[in-house]
Amino acid sequence: QVQLVESGGGLAQPGGSLTLSCSASGIAFGAASPAWYRQAPGKERELVGFISQTYYTKYNDDVKGRLTITRDDDKNIMYLQMSNLKPEDTAVYICTLRSLWGQGTQVTVSA
Repeated sequence: QVQLVESGGGLAQPGGSLTLSCSASGIAFGAASPAWYRQAPGKERELVGFISQTYYTKYNDDVKGRLTITRDDDKNIMYLQMSNLKPEDTAVYICTLRSLWGQGTQVTVSA
């Protein structure tokens, strides 16, 4: 079955850290440029960033310097390392590869 499954979400305090994972089955991350999106309550889905086949990364200006996307092609997992979290980072984080989307994982940043 071809699918993407996110994990690692949860509750974090402002200034804290979380690492999200996106595990792929039936499709290889290295074959395209996977990305992370997020959707906050009442807002449209927005691109967080992506990682290309050559490991080039690009980020939304709001997260640049705080969020880092990496990829382990041997394990077929993409990561989103989040640090210095802010309440406005609260959202469902969703990974995508080509036309495939995961179900998302909730991140809540609150004191």
